[in-house]
Amino acid sequence: MISDGSKMTGLMLQNGKLEVQTDLHLPQPPDKEVLVKVRMAGVCETDLQLVQGYMNYEGILGHEFVGVPATGKFAGRRVAADINCCTLEHCPYCPENRHHCPRRSVIGILNRPGAFAEYLSVPEENLYVVPESISDERAVFIEPLAAAFQVLEQTDISENSHVVVLGDGRLGYLTAQVVALTGAKLLVVGKHTEKLRRFQDRKIETVSLENLERTRSSDFVIDCTGSVTGLPLALQLVRPQGTIVMKTTVAEPYQIDLSQVIIDELKVIGSRCGPFPRAIDALSKTKSK
Repeated sequence: MISDGSKMTGLMLQNGKLEVQTDLHLPQPPDKEVLVKVRMAGVCETDLQLVQGYMNYEGILGHEFVGVPATGKFAGRRVAADINCCTLEHCPYCPENRHHCPRRSVIGILNRPGAFAEYLSVPEENLYVVPESISDERAVFIEPLAAAFQVLEQTDISENSHVVVLGDGRLGYLTAQVVALTGAKLLVVGKHTEKLRRFQDRKIETVSLENLERTRSSDFVIDCTGSVTGLPLALQLVRPQGTIVMKTTVAEPYQIDLSQVIIDELKVIGSRCGPFPRAIDALSKTKSK
């Protein structure tokens, strides 16, 4: 609870350690930003990697959230937020290419406090209204679901494509559901029987890692493993002139021979944040759960 109107509680990452602090300063939003009260926040694999040293970030973690602005045109309404922020006047990159603006900050990841606190400051133009049909528990999935939809924005996956999703965690689960919308021939590879059962319940074909046949025949391989082991495995599955989509961010550096990328003329696509409107629309229509 905020005791005196100027302090709040939040989860801080400092010197590689997490600590709940109850005397954090309440954010003072600058021009073009609003104060948002956090209703609920989700834990992402990126948060866990930040604790391990990824991006050398220190500060309040958390970037998947739903909250309510105290001021501005969305005051009193539930919102989610695009995590890439830039409020500079006449920026040549924004808003069209804000996700790659060299001047940007990123909520809870790069030079900007995150949502594992009672309040945070967010540029008003980054906010998206959450429909009443989407509960808080589902709204925290808007950001990662948008990231899953980014795969379709970057590729030409279709019903004729053979696609493999590596990883049976949350991002793999969301990505597989998004790819399934295309009608592609889809296979999910994972290590955990219980997690794989969730995919099977949605009529998505799965295979355990130990039983995976490593044939280089897939048009697209999407790495959602959250591990440096994902890319080497993808190289064992993708066909010549095929595409590997990298959704994994890890603190540990990769050590891998990339000669196959050249010899087989592979495409390797980095994939981060994605379209919020598309994710909100999907959740409002209960296409994903």
